Amino acid sequence: MRTLTAATTLAVLFSSAALTATPAFADTSKVLPVKSAGDIVVDGVHQRVFVSDPYQGKVVATDYSGSVVGTVASLPGVTGLQLSADSGTVYAASPGANAIVAIDTATVTESTRYATGDGTGPAHLALAGGKLWFGYGTTEHGHIGSLDLSGAEPVQALDQDPGTDYPGAPLLAATPGAPNVLAAAAPEYYNSWLGVYDVSGGTATRTARHGDLGSTSDLALTPDGSRLITANPGNEHHVWQTSDLTQLSGYTTEYHPSAVAIAADGTVAAGTDTPYDPSLYIFRPGAKSTVREYTWPDTDRISGYDELGGADLAWEPGAGAGRLFAVTHNSDSVYTLRVLQGSTKATTTVSVDAPATATRTKKLTVKGKVTSKLAFPAGVKLTVTRTDLDSPKGKTLPSVTAKADGTFSFTDTPRAGGKVKYAVAFAGDADHAAGSGSDSVDVSRARPALTVNNNGKVYSYGKDVKFTAHLGKTWKNRTVEIWADPFGGDKPNKRVKSGKVDSHGNLSVTLDLKRDTKVTAKFAGDSRYKAATAASTVGARVSVSTSVSNHYRAKYTWNHTYYFFHKSKNPLITTKMSYYKGRKQKFEFEVHYQGKWYPGDPDYFALGADGVSRVQITGNHGQDVGWRFRVRSSYINGSSGDTVNSTTHGAWKYFTFTG
Repeated sequence: MRTLTAATTLAVLFSSAALTATPAFADTSKVLPVKSAGDIVVDGVHQRVFVSDPYQGKVVATDYSGSVVGTVASLPGVTGLQLSADSGTVYAASPGANAIVAIDTATVTESTRYATGDGTGPAHLALAGGKLWFGYGTTEHGHIGSLDLSGAEPVQALDQDPGTDYPGAPLLAATPGAPNVLAAAAPEYYNSWLGVYDVSGGTATRTARHGDLGSTSDLALTPDGSRLITANPGNEHHVWQTSDLTQLSGYTTEYHPSAVAIAADGTVAAGTDTPYDPSLYIFRPGAKSTVREYTWPDTDRISGYDELGGADLAWEPGAGAGRLFAVTHNSDSVYTLRVLQGSTKATTTVSVDAPATATRTKKLTVKGKVTSKLAFPAGVKLTVTRTDLDSPKGKTLPSVTAKADGTFSFTDTPRAGGKVKYAVAFAGDADHAAGSGSDSVDVSRARPALTVNNNGKVYSYGKDVKFTAHLGKTWKNRTVEIWADPFGGDKPNKRVKSGKVDSHGNLSVTLDLKRDTKVTAKFAGDSRYKAATAASTVGARVSVSTSVSNHYRAKYTWNHTYYFFHKSKNPLITTKMSYYKGRKQKFEFEVHYQGKWYPGDPDYFALGADGVSRVQITGNHGQDVGWRFRVRSSYINGSSGDTVNSTTHGAWKYFTFTG
């Protein structure tokens, strides 16, 4: 329940997720430290929001951003809240304490506690006729009581309408524009009642009653008190003529209405607890079609959007105040205060349609349309901004005027190529929210010449090699990056140089090559030339050396240096090669016969972590006396266990056996 002394209700919102309606305003949200939400009240003087938490028995006060400024505890079951006419006090109904508690709005502390009697269980509050009215009772029997705080001592009166037995403590509503009108509704479904009372005489005199309405989640009086709006099961918010409760044409919403708040100017905010359809509908005074709709985000692990509970809506008090507060919750019982700015303004949508591609320096045409639920005045002006590589922060173009049907078009000749974005914006007015839209054009750019030398060459291990990137004609950007990517997964692709090319268009870097390497030049492009890359892949051989031991002499003969072994000795061939994990050397063995060398079967031997591989040639060397042999160690790309170097053959080593 709530009164409309300042379009009172406050809404508890949930999480910092944005609403799915186009928020052309600074809508905010913040999680609240509550586990339930009973009622909300907005204090416009101190700019504070009060939220009751029945589950934890406390009232939490926040500023307009949702930051907590104070808490009042020890209020078991606290539900209904009511702001005093001077905004100095918030009254809180605590059914578990059988009391109404006064909270100082400036200090957020309890100032007074008014007992209502054992078993009364006051739950809902309203100010009307100079008294504080409260709905109290049990689920089966609900009644209306009053508390007169105008004298030296409070005066309480219970059972103001003995002829109506409300199922549950009735919700109450009042409005300053009709100070002697009080409305009440049953929160339970069965035997439900809706009642209107004249309280001008100090007691509640029923003037109208309607039965079999179904449970009421919330109700509110229009500022002049002539209409009453209720949230009941169905697909609309019901509207009643206050004088006799004749039902009038309602506000079409969705299943199931849960909350309603009416601003000082008569704007209606109608909320539902549906988890999928729009959850909040805004109707301007006298209109039955929405000016704006909202759908809450989905912030939990279960499908479906967050929901708006009963009586969880409130407008900022005062004429012209634009904030609307809402409390939403998810299945994890997380409650969030959502502050919606400019909810009375119709959402503005700006669609922009630019050609997909265009030629630089050639005229192009951009079209679009501005639309809203409310008609625009004639001659709506739209601002146009072009963002491109030459104007990354945007350049303002001449404004464009929309036609009567909202369509617009303009021409432009882009001087810069690449992605060119055209943004069209409407600044907003008293009836329309600001809105904007954009579309991008891929404007042509020339392809620059970019090369890197040495492609396909193979170098010795550890060779210092100079690589030169050459950049042809461009517009303003003359910077090139050179990257080196050594083969093998353990070495990263690394930028080895960046800078402007010289007057010949060259940028060079010298690399110490120990692996096959891909060298790439990168040009980021500019407003007239595209980005470009060029690559050169070069090879690097391994370092390989072979030594022979266990011989008794070495002699140059037969055009080579030969190692001589006694037939009783086994030659030991030691190979040292650049190491890489899992690398093996290919060992070849050949024999000389009648002027030709004939190969034996080669084999692969693993390198140690120090890059050394030792092979001993065993056998009956008595049979080898007089024969000539040679061996060689090689790295074979791919076959030697990896592909990080280019194939490299070591030198042949020659030997023979003697008796």
